[in-house]
Amino acid sequence: MIASNDASYDEARAVFYGGIDRRPALIVRAKDDSDVSRVVCLARENGLELAVRSGGHSLAGYGVSEGGVVLDLRAMKALNIDSAGRTAWAEAGLTAGEYTNAAGAHGLATGFGDTASVGIGGLTLGGGVGYLVRKHGLTIDDVLAAEVVTADGEFVCADTETHPDLFWAIRGGGGNFGVVTRFQFRLHEIDTIVGGMLILPATPEVIASFVAAAENAREELSTIATVMKAPPLPFLPAELDGKLIVMAKLVFAGDLEAGEHALAPFRSLAKPVVDTVKPMRYPEIYPPDQGHHPVASIRTMFLETIDRSVSEAIAAHLRASTAQMAAIEIRVLGGAMARVSADATAFAHRRSRIMVNIAAMYADSGEVAMHDQWADDFAKALRQGDDGAYVGFLGGEGEARVREAYPGSTWERLAAIKGRYDPSNLFRLNQNVPPSKIDRGDAPLRRR
Repeated sequence: MIASNDASYDEARAVFYGGIDRRPALIVRAKDDSDVSRVVCLARENGLELAVRSGGHSLAGYGVSEGGVVLDLRAMKALNIDSAGRTAWAEAGLTAGEYTNAAGAHGLATGFGDTASVGIGGLTLGGGVGYLVRKHGLTIDDVLAAEVVTADGEFVCADTETHPDLFWAIRGGGGNFGVVTRFQFRLHEIDTIVGGMLILPATPEVIASFVAAAENAREELSTIATVMKAPPLPFLPAELDGKLIVMAKLVFAGDLEAGEHALAPFRSLAKPVVDTVKPMRYPEIYPPDQGHHPVASIRTMFLETIDRSVSEAIAAHLRASTAQMAAIEIRVLGGAMARVSADATAFAHRRSRIMVNIAAMYADSGEVAMHDQWADDFAKALRQGDDGAYVGFLGGEGEARVREAYPGSTWERLAAIKGRYDPSNLFRLNQNVPPSKIDRGDAPLRRR
């Protein structure tokens, strides 16, 4: 346990994003699920706000409480890989990089996000949109079971047969329903990929053509393209400073020769400024953590299309930003993700075509209002028919936006399940779905 008078307190309460300065009364680094249960009971019985942290990457800073208790899972890193059965039991304190490196030693992988330092707990609970989304779907599509400590401090194992309602809810519904201490994941045979970074000069034509190429590519190819003003990096020509570029990460998870053919259309869009795309082991696609903790204004949304006119709007808004770094990240979806029924999990956006994240990053937290307004205006200019939001990239934008992450019957179903497993809303420091009623039904069964 770490209190405010401990030397390690400031380091322990820090989260990934800058500008978040909350002071919890207590930070507990759990070693096992029994510790987790005790902390959950402590918070419930004393009416304390409870923050649950895996990797600490919540945009809204929900991994730390003001005056409450932080349950820090980062010491819980056990990973048991069954390479023959292609499954793994993973504790929620692992990062995406740690899991991917360990699985990669067996030539296996589960698809997570695109950043090594993100905790698998929060990422998985929100859905998980990463480098394998078109080939193998969302992270939650590979969750086979989960061990959960509920608001009562009880231990529950949830899967399709045991507590199926809870299992449905935690696949996309975030941390509303309990503390997941372990996940069982499906593993895929993925050893060598064709992947890496491709940087192109960005014009409206290149932006629109990149998206079109990604939509028309084979499902083995997933892309994450960031359009931004070129920063002063040593591997970029000085004459590009301040000019728009497309910085894309590409992963082709399939036959290597087919991968080279699949990537050819992207290289032909313009003369590449940087091209590191090559055959590599899958874990190499994750860049090392740079230790940068920016203050950020971020908006997430789904688009139907990015054509020439949309690309022109993207370029205009990026040029208008005064942030140290302004960018829009574009992820073309579809493939395996879209073939799962929209009501199969709590992630309701299976038919959404393109996910974008608008970001302004800066050092001065006094500039938040200015950059928030820029991000809001940018999002408004791009908005099309899809009003949805990906909960994994939401900031503290209020209940209306959370409802857009869980539209229609998804919200109602989540609220009912919340009422059964957490009727007092103990787990509220998240993108919160309040309980609709107190309905215990069949009470959760103890695992031991």
